[in-house]
Amino acid sequence: MTDVRPEEQIEDRSLGELVALASSNVSRLIRSEIELAKLELKDDAKKAAWGGMLFTIAGVIGGLIVILLSIAAAYGLVAVGIWHWAAFLIVAGFYVVLAAVLLGLGYLRMRKITGIQRTRRTLKDLTAIRRASDTPAIPE
Repeated sequence: MTDVRPEEQIEDRSLGELVALASSNVSRLIRSEIELAKLELKDDAKKAAWGGMLFTIAGVIGGLIVILLSIAAAYGLVAVGIWHWAAFLIVAGFYVVLAAVLLGLGYLRMRKITGIQRTRRTLKDLTAIRRASDTPAIPE
């Protein structure tokens, strides 16, 4: 690479040398930017991995809390005077109803997914145009 030293003047260089110098500087700048982007993405990936791990641990702890609160609710019903087996069945029945409601809501949300209709339409138009341009003109 040809770099300009402090004792050299840019005006003393030929046009070809200046173009080569600019080209090498642009290439070096692009490589440096790509390297910076890689480092930033690597750092962000580490942060995302840690965040995901912490969310997973919080989810497991949340699941344990739900189990413990369910047992406490069942024993609360027992304290009111309901048989043990009936109290636990009531709590389990509540979770069955909750799961059914959530499944129904999830199903309704999934039915609203339309997919990539506009993209499909655009691609169909593009393939139709391409096919039309690929067909040779009929001689008259």
